[in-house]
Amino acid sequence: MRVTTRLRTPADLPACAAVLADVHRTDGYPVNWPADPAAWLTQSALISASVAERQGRIVGHIGLARSAVGDAAPGLWSAREGVPVASTAVISRLFVDPASRGHGIGALLMARAAREARERGLHPVLDVVASDTAAAALYERLGWERLATVEQRWGPDTTVTVRCYAAPRD
Repeated sequence: MRVTTRLRTPADLPACAAVLADVHRTDGYPVNWPADPAAWLTQSALISASVAERQGRIVGHIGLARSAVGDAAPGLWSAREGVPVASTAVISRLFVDPASRGHGIGALLMARAAREARERGLHPVLDVVASDTAAAALYERLGWERLATVEQRWGPDTTVTVRCYAAPRD
């Protein structure tokens, strides 16, 4: 069955939140369930968001955002390349419906977001919780380079180990 990707619209948010809830129940992502999932999907640093559809149903989501406080990958990339953090775009809020996995949806969404970042003159980077080995395996299969594994503070009592990745150069 064919999967298509497109820009997310405001009308898509309830369906995206429902898929996100399924992902959270299955995988524990996001680690900290948001009080308002739709607001979490429309983070303030968001540049754009896209969805994947299969048979007219939303089965995946990805965001492209500016670097926010606590994002490690943009700083690592910019320091290594000698460019400003503003020259990066952060891949975020990527998830695929558990019942729809195995059809290349994550890879399609990653390609779409990376292409959009590059069209804007930005280099795509991302942080992923180190325990999410399936996501890390996807990024590595797609040729993304691991920049480092670091500790991030996610609140006064929470420190999380994350892997930081950068998209391959064109």
